[in-house]
Amino acid sequence: MTTRRVGPADLARLTEVRAREPQQVARLWDERRLRPLLPADGRLLLVAADHPARGALGVGADPMAMASRTELLDRLVTALERPGVDGVLGTPDILEDLLLLGALDGKVVIGSMNRGGLQGASWELDDRFTAYTAEAVRRLGLDGGKMLTRIALEDAGSVRTLEACAQAVTDLADAGLLAMVEPFWSVREDGRVRNLLDAESMVRAVHVASGLGASSAHTWLKLPVVDDLERVMDATTLPTLLLGGDPAGAPAETYASWGHALGLPSVRGLVVGRALLYPREGDVAAAVDVAADLVHGGAS
Repeated sequence: MTTRRVGPADLARLTEVRAREPQQVARLWDERRLRPLLPADGRLLLVAADHPARGALGVGADPMAMASRTELLDRLVTALERPGVDGVLGTPDILEDLLLLGALDGKVVIGSMNRGGLQGASWELDDRFTAYTAEAVRRLGLDGGKMLTRIALEDAGSVRTLEACAQAVTDLADAGLLAMVEPFWSVREDGRVRNLLDAESMVRAVHVASGLGASSAHTWLKLPVVDDLERVMDATTLPTLLLGGDPAGAPAETYASWGHALGLPSVRGLVVGRALLYPREGDVAAAVDVAADLVHGGAS
């Protein structure tokens, strides 16, 4: 399978279109070929690319790994062209670049909504909605909106985040669109926010997230793979996609943990960003193919 590459000439073309014909973005959203949210097997593999808008550019030991838009788009296009990849989650800038590159036809597209909690900021836990709104998600024909929901009992910014997320869940449900909530029980230590990844903390976060909004009919969860995940998943009936996070351990160990977790009843797939786009072994297509086989069982 030949993979299309994205290079400097493509970036120059994107800039030219944005400068001279910005109306093309709206036209292409209107013309985009849509698909059902779920394939026949009821499972999803989405590639996530909303980290940069929060100032989070690091992968592993490289704090600027995602700094190059050319390289990021090249990796995203490579991933989206692989069989079994259902779609992408991103902020407007990245999704519009992919749209102009023709990479979003027939794909599930989830808009990232609250990116105001910049990594390392004093206000990080006040995750303001600075990207997609529920109305924009509906108007553009996206499949849903995703919101980060970090809950820190000692930080008043959390309650503003909870209120805004609840309103977004309500608005998306009213439009019949997926609301993807990514909850964490969080603490601030030495000026930095840390998400608690033990089962008990995740269970608490899941219960709070599940109760957001006037309806949970269209709510999905986005959760990390943690120890005792069976206990966490027993806390909800909401469909759940597992996040990949920053690749830390050996790839084989990561894939094995994903495979085990995908066997749980409420788990419906993966939303993976850095672990697939910047794999330790460097081969994006190979990493994506492993994930697609885990999610869809070779039935892509």
